[in-house]
Amino acid sequence: MFNMNKKTKVTDYIVEPVERKVIQNFIHKHHYSHNTNGIQQMECFALFREGRFGFDKEMIGAALYAIPSMPSTAKKYNPDNPDKCRELRRLCCLDEAPTNTESYFISQTLKWLRRNTDVEVVVSFADLEQGHSGVIYKATNFHYLGQTGKGQALMVDGKRYHARSMNQPIKPYSRELKRRYQAGDEGIYYVDTKPKNIYVYYLSKKAKKKYLYTDSKN
Repeated sequence: MFNMNKKTKVTDYIVEPVERKVIQNFIHKHHYSHNTNGIQQMECFALFREGRFGFDKEMIGAALYAIPSMPSTAKKYNPDNPDKCRELRRLCCLDEAPTNTESYFISQTLKWLRRNTDVEVVVSFADLEQGHSGVIYKATNFHYLGQTGKGQALMVDGKRYHARSMNQPIKPYSRELKRRYQAGDEGIYYVDTKPKNIYVYYLSKKAKKKYLYTDSKN
């Protein structure tokens, strides 16, 4: 296997804003969720390294910022300007990437957002159910603001799905899940999941001064 650490520093990597289609397959393959369903993306980024053996650059990471999945999130963490709130919905890098690659990647995307958008607040959730406590957010100066409540997941024939998987009537699979669940199928049921750690980054000094203390108490 090609050694990505050989003569390479994370600062040698290139961060570029891209269209969703550029990173979608990468996320499907390398992010633990393996999907981007229902995400209303706003800004997408790819992390590249120099190509092997003289070939073009190669993608080693992807990040997707979106409208927060729950409307209450934007209203809670940026109440004066909820439309200027983003949620970092997907972030992943190749496993063999050097140490600190993810934190470097995030820091560069935040710098881009500050320079090129009017986004004021970024929220992200570290999923304890997946063993993620939020180390990379701490390394990039996000503020830890406590935990969400416990969640739920939908179990279907032994496989875990998002809790809202059968509440999408436009999708035939979702309708079939709902039919089975309402019919009392024992193969479909809900399970409780661990809470998530909440992290917030303030791109706006004004928003940080106004909301940080308040948010940390809520």
